[in-house]
Amino acid sequence: VISMMHHQLTVAFAAAAVAAIFLLPITSSAFTASLPRSRLSSRLADASSPPSFDEKAFETDRLAKDAQAMNEMSEVATQEFAKLRTPWKWRIRKCVWDYLEEKNIAQFPRPVHHRIPNFMGADEAAENLASLPEFQAANMVKVNPDTPQRRVRHLVLENDKTLLTPQPRLRTGFFQTLKHGTDTIPSHVPIESLTSSKGAAKYGTPITLYEKYTVDLVVVGSTAVCPKTGARVGKGEGFAELEWGILSQQGNLDATKVLVVTTVHDSQVFDGGVEEPWKSLMEQQEKDGVDDDGTNSQTPFGSLTQHDVPVDIIVTPTQIIRVPDETKLPKPSGVYWDLLSPQKLAQIRVLQELKKRTEENLGESLPSGPDEVLPPTASRNRKGRGGGGRGGRGRGRGGGRGRGRGSGRGRSV
Repeated sequence: VISMMHHQLTVAFAAAAVAAIFLLPITSSAFTASLPRSRLSSRLADASSPPSFDEKAFETDRLAKDAQAMNEMSEVATQEFAKLRTPWKWRIRKCVWDYLEEKNIAQFPRPVHHRIPNFMGADEAAENLASLPEFQAANMVKVNPDTPQRRVRHLVLENDKTLLTPQPRLRTGFFQTLKHGTDTIPSHVPIESLTSSKGAAKYGTPITLYEKYTVDLVVVGSTAVCPKTGARVGKGEGFAELEWGILSQQGNLDATKVLVVTTVHDSQVFDGGVEEPWKSLMEQQEKDGVDDDGTNSQTPFGSLTQHDVPVDIIVTPTQIIRVPDETKLPKPSGVYWDLLSPQKLAQIRVLQELKKRTEENLGESLPSGPDEVLPPTASRNRKGRGGGGRGGRGRGRGGGRGRGRGSGRGRSV
């Protein structure tokens, strides 16, 4: 009996083995067909995966290409800056940008060249700004859309104020308004999601060029500032000045009363040439003997144009500097059409609309500014919406205040 049972088991195991051999392709195919496509792809990829990612080689290649691109951009900019209206501003920009990068003070996005530079301590500077009584009393605060002022935008919304922020470069619109804890932006929406250009475009309310509202405080970004006069150097595109000009022309801010505040790193504040980057800049300026654009042995800041907007308060991570009234530069009011180049006007749709409407109201053509070489810009890819101000009169030649060394009031952007 035992022998017979053993024989039957042997036959059964043999039959099972034969069946497995012949049915394996079928069951394997059936199992493969039953797998989701994503799992199938991952299993196939695992079966023939490429060699492991060489992170060191990738980073070396990336840094080399970055350095090449920066060198090329620097060469082009150096050749072109002499054609700009105010070459002294370019000298300051390059010096400060280089220093922030060299000392690793710069923060993302990098490199900071051709940008309002983000810097270590930007959040601390924003907190210091929020302590200002002028900030606390303001209902509507205009803040530039650049990265170093993102925390400022957050604090505006966190303190139950209305944030007015422009569409970057004013290319597709004008401004959005945002106020947290309203029907438009309920309190459950995280404030952090509102402070980027993308968030402002998504949640903000575009305003038309002819709406009525009042700006109580203006915050701008800067590349460099002078604590004696309030002279400011931006990134070279002039949008802070254009926004100020439109808002003041449309009656949305009083150019004689509204304060302008900037947040910067301490090294971005001109110290008279004592420390870097200003020491090297002043030494080079003295060596080159550059004094035909308003600069001299005491300052790298030259004569300003009529539309330039100085600052009243400079806020850094470590200090708050109020520009003295006796040496502070006056602010412009309105749009200086005779200084607005055709190249700049062609970039900004809202200015084209404002000029057309103003000419219709006046019944005459407004002047145009001289041609200019626009400075190089950093590469960006942002989307957004906008709107903006109210009707008003244009400014022609002779309608503005002069800015020059003769009155001791040279100015910068």
